Amino acid sequence: MEPPNLYPVKLYVYDLSKGLARRLSPIMLGKQLEGIWHTSIVVHKDEFFFGSGGISSCPPGGTLLGPPDSVVDVGSTEVTEEIFLEYLSSLGESLFRGEAYNLFEHNCNTFSNEVAQFLTGRKIPSYITDLPSEVLSTPFGQALRPFLDSIQIQPPGGSTVGRPNGQS
Repeated sequence: MEPPNLYPVKLYVYDLSKGLARRLSPIMLGKQLEGIWHTSIVVHKDEFFFGSGGISSCPPGGTLLGPPDSVVDVGSTEVTEEIFLEYLSSLGESLFRGEAYNLFEHNCNTFSNEVAQFLTGRKIPSYITDLPSEVLSTPFGQALRPFLDSIQIQPPGGSTVGRPNGQS
């Protein structure tokens, strides 16, 4: 019996604040944050992410965010590209529709964590998934929540997964 093909799975991590969170968080929040994280999963030669436009893909590093600030090796998967794309299509029609996006509770990092577990059985690092609760545990975070809840993030440069030619 032939061994299964293994495909590498990477987590691309971007600091949306471009270093400002590290400098300003002690003053504004009273605690140190290293960044405001946007994440995506890279597998089968493409980068997949979730935002207010739903699930999107692009060549690795192909959004306007440019190259990631760091890359985490999540592991490897036996899931083929065909099965993975079917899985993403079903996620895009259920849990990860664009209108389900919420900056604190259902965001790019929620998506990356879900997909990483599907592909490898591993979660993404907790310093990323714990960030919303870190911010909301501060008085300033609570004061900003109504404004921040209205923010919709969709990194430009990807095409929507599950719809032909990225059409909505």
